[in-house]
Amino acid sequence: VQLQASGGGLVQAGGSLRLSCAASGRTFGRYYMGWFRQAPGKEREFVATIKRNDGSTYYRDSVKGRFTISRDGAKNTVYLQMNNLKPEDTAVYYCAAGNFLGFTAIPGDYNYWGQGTQVTVSS
Repeated sequence: VQLQASGGGLVQAGGSLRLSCAASGRTFGRYYMGWFRQAPGKEREFVATIKRNDGSTYYRDSVKGRFTISRDGAKNTVYLQMNNLKPEDTAVYYCAAGNFLGFTAIPGDYNYWGQGTQVTVSS
């Protein structure tokens, strides 16, 4: 599976961005696609993930109500709509995918990673 992420950029606090992640290659029914982020000097952290077959979604607490993850099954693409962005959302955002039975927020559990895309939120 190959993942191609896009959509990062520079935005003022309170603004919005939409990230996209297109998957190609072989995928599976119990397939999760999601987003992680990593700020300078910090560990990579879970942001949101969606289960491909039924659309179940999971979010880290700090983005609930502001970020929305969605999928386009026909295009094998996942989107992360980020609204009301805050300076603390500044990070490199990574698309990830994995095939497992239940939700996990652990980066090491995800088998496939796309290149990062920078999101910078100015105050």
